[in-house]
Amino acid sequence: MKSVRTEYLRPAAAQDVPALLALRAEAEGWLRTKGTDQWSDRETGERAISKWRASIDEGRAWVVVGKGDEVLATVSRGPVDRDFWTDADRPETALYLYKLIVAREASGRQLGTRVIDWMSRLAALEGRTWVRIDTWRTNTGLHAYYERLGFQHVRTEAPSHRRSGWLAQRQAGEVALPHDLLPIGPREGCHGDGTTLLEVPHQRADAEANGPRRPRRGPQ
Repeated sequence: MKSVRTEYLRPAAAQDVPALLALRAEAEGWLRTKGTDQWSDRETGERAISKWRASIDEGRAWVVVGKGDEVLATVSRGPVDRDFWTDADRPETALYLYKLIVAREASGRQLGTRVIDWMSRLAALEGRTWVRIDTWRTNTGLHAYYERLGFQHVRTEAPSHRRSGWLAQRQAGEVALPHDLLPIGPREGCHGDGTTLLEVPHQRADAEANGPRRPRRGPQ
């Protein structure tokens, strides 16, 4: 008999910050065991945490919680990163996915895949064409993971001040696990059937959402 799923997705709140920071620290340690230097730079980590707090304040960060309301995973959405994506990429056509982290204790539950599926459905609901990511350039294992989930490598950018830059995208609305959709809740009127999408702030297609147009650095 198939076990009943107990995980659900909800907006991150201020009280989740300690758990989110613990998730980040755990991920840093695990990545070191895999021979990658991803998230190993202290300044990069502090900057990322600051952006994370802003994402929570702006309602752009989400968490997956378990039966006891323990935080098992997190994901954020955000504006286009102008160090990587240009006007030629039509940035308004995509939802940009950031900070996807899954707790080691939840490994094997396919939470990462299910979160990406939810973001994909959200992107389609907003009328977008793509879900886009940028990842650490040297983490080839992570590149392979995203490619297995249907992401296509667009190109690799290498600005001197950034270590990320492996760019990929997947068609909005595409789901890898259509029979295991991540439920949303708890919320009045939401019964955790995996079909309801809570209202979240949309990424506006104007200059503010797209971010400042920074000079391109590194190889084109």
